[in-house]
Amino acid sequence: MTASTEFLSHLNPSQRNAVEHLFGPMLVVAGAGSGKTRALTYRIANLIRHHGVDPENILAVTFTNKAAKEMRERIENIFSQDLAQEIHGQQLEVLPEYEQKKIRSKIYKKITKPLWMGTFHSLFARILRLDINKYQDEKGRTWKQNFSIFDESDVQNLMKNIVTKQLNLDDKKFEPRKVRYAISNAKNQGLTPQEFLKQEPGYRGRIIAEVYNEYQSQLAANNALDFDDLILIPVKLFQQNESLLGYWYSQFQHILVDEYQDTNRIQYDIVRLLSTNNEPNKQEWDWRGRSLFVVGDADQSIYSFRLADFTILLNFQQDFGDGLPDDDTRSMIKLEENYRSRENIIQAANALIDHNSQRIEKILKPTRGVGEQIYLHKAEEEQQEAKFVVKQITSLVKDNPELNWGAFAILYRTNAQSRPFEDLLIQGNVPYNIVGGLKFYDRKEIKDALSYLRLLVNPDDTVSLLRIINTPRRGIGKTTITSLTDAAQQLGVPLWEILSDETSVNTMSGRAAKSVGKFVDLIKTTKSKLESYTAAEILDYVMEQSGYVDVLKEQGTDEADNRLANIHELYNAITQFQEDNEETSLEAFLSSAALASDLDDLEEGDEKVSLMTLHSAKGLEFPIVFLVGMEQGLLPHSRTLQDPLQLEEERRLCYVGITRAEEQLFLTYTRERRLWGYREPAVSSQFLKEIPEDLISSNITKSSYRRRRQKEEAGEVETAIDWSVGDRVLHKEFGEGQVTHILNGGTKPTLAVKFLDMKGTKIISQNISMEKIE
Repeated sequence: MTASTEFLSHLNPSQRNAVEHLFGPMLVVAGAGSGKTRALTYRIANLIRHHGVDPENILAVTFTNKAAKEMRERIENIFSQDLAQEIHGQQLEVLPEYEQKKIRSKIYKKITKPLWMGTFHSLFARILRLDINKYQDEKGRTWKQNFSIFDESDVQNLMKNIVTKQLNLDDKKFEPRKVRYAISNAKNQGLTPQEFLKQEPGYRGRIIAEVYNEYQSQLAANNALDFDDLILIPVKLFQQNESLLGYWYSQFQHILVDEYQDTNRIQYDIVRLLSTNNEPNKQEWDWRGRSLFVVGDADQSIYSFRLADFTILLNFQQDFGDGLPDDDTRSMIKLEENYRSRENIIQAANALIDHNSQRIEKILKPTRGVGEQIYLHKAEEEQQEAKFVVKQITSLVKDNPELNWGAFAILYRTNAQSRPFEDLLIQGNVPYNIVGGLKFYDRKEIKDALSYLRLLVNPDDTVSLLRIINTPRRGIGKTTITSLTDAAQQLGVPLWEILSDETSVNTMSGRAAKSVGKFVDLIKTTKSKLESYTAAEILDYVMEQSGYVDVLKEQGTDEADNRLANIHELYNAITQFQEDNEETSLEAFLSSAALASDLDDLEEGDEKVSLMTLHSAKGLEFPIVFLVGMEQGLLPHSRTLQDPLQLEEERRLCYVGITRAEEQLFLTYTRERRLWGYREPAVSSQFLKEIPEDLISSNITKSSYRRRRQKEEAGEVETAIDWSVGDRVLHKEFGEGQVTHILNGGTKPTLAVKFLDMKGTKIISQNISMEKIE
């Protein structure tokens, strides 16, 4: 077996075909739990390892920052293992810790650091840091490279100010949040204010275009971008600057996009630009030395409300590929083996999604045992539903020592459904985590601290300045702030420019001039330390010198203590960022913080029950899942019942929920539910009728999970596995690996298994948590 074939020997044939694809377009239709992250990881490793591709010529787009981090770690481990064998002739794990660190450091500098890997927003924010000064929009607006990235609350406040104060619009007719949504939609379709006006020439369209135009002016005045600009501006920049596009086209020879079904039009545009150098004629595209490798599954497209367009995936074959039927094509591969869920769960998912018409035909194939039947429970009302779920969780934990609270997820269609579950979990002293709740970076004290830091990096950021000029209170009142702000607006300069001039401040600030002067001195003094202090030290300094920390300490309340703890946690976050990244500047951290997702904060091994909406559950998996509120009007949602296309998305949402479960799946619904204060009869979801009856049971006993485990351990469930050296295995705790030796182990074989992902070789006996992968 050659080094090349051994390197890929644990991949199944479909995964291997995908990994070994070299040049040209390729669509990988990856079913739930089919190992798509593995295919992406090994494709990147294979390009570098066996085809000499420079890591800096690879652009890999992931759905979350967490996914990017996981892929980097896997790639780093592959090459670190190689280097350990090359230098020491041993596996990395058996080397002294300092040697391991040395090897990983070499691989980081040579392989993983030069890789362009991350989300669309993080990758193109990085490009804009280099090139945004070359961009000018249709109105001549420009930005500098030290731009701020405004989060949603900053944007909403700015929008409200424009609608209600600057343009004096009726905020009932033009609700700021809805106007903001319309502008975001326009940006995600690649439309500037003028282009939007051409599409929407009516009265409302004209007003929204006017708001949009003023909004862009305000962003430019603050030298700030919103999330949508991070993709829109690179597209417009590449379209107006052919030489710059040519540079990045040459840079990115191999482009990989994960979760391709969740891309929107503007993201599609940027992929097309970088793949084709904006050549309109498909026949003229030159794929020599280049590839476009996209991975996705139309059956898991659930983000249309964010303008994700799964038809982009469905049209890949026509847009980029050979356009041939599935059986004949050379530009599409299907990954259908599921390594996550038990067979009953897979069969239910297949039967459900087969009712959708807009999809690429595929059937998930189970690789694990049959497992428990899916349990269906009908409760009287939502309190009883919650009582049933919490009782099951506590019973399962009590009866199964191998389970902890982190093994469970409660999934629901809307956030409002969480309340009765939270109430009972609190009563039962069960730790839980709400995924998708108030994010760490959205908390007041964190936004205050980040506003100080953003102002230090970008003095034009008036939004951040206004947030902290009198926080904590330092005697600068609203009248003073309004006077200074009005002067800045009339002169067309950033507020900081006015504040930085002592004469202007003394003239306009009256008794507050001294306080304004102290604030300015604080910012200038802290700014002078940016070169000599680390980002974490800057935070520590400005929080102390501003008096922010002292005010919280003086309050002495539980809330103040929590806020103080959060600031300490921000310090920890910056320190961790500095340890994990070579680029440790304050600007780099602020970009990272602005692009953080609530899904990135969900830690593996966190021993808490997870509560989340089905939309938040994408990309996650849990041993035991409760899919609750399976009722018409909830799932599917009431607003989708009359629209066949929206109903198909609701079915995909249900499919995603089902395929999060590894071992057991519970489905629940109620006979009646309180809606808007009144009890209304509930009707079971039509999706329940689309799951074969023989897969579902309503007979639940608290010991069912334990009885099955005991039978499996006693060898009464499924036939004993005949192990051989070279067998690929799936272990519940350690993941995938390969049998290297069969040792003497009594009545059952004892196996030496080499596990992937830095787990190393372990000697273990055959048990229910390890199965053969055919």
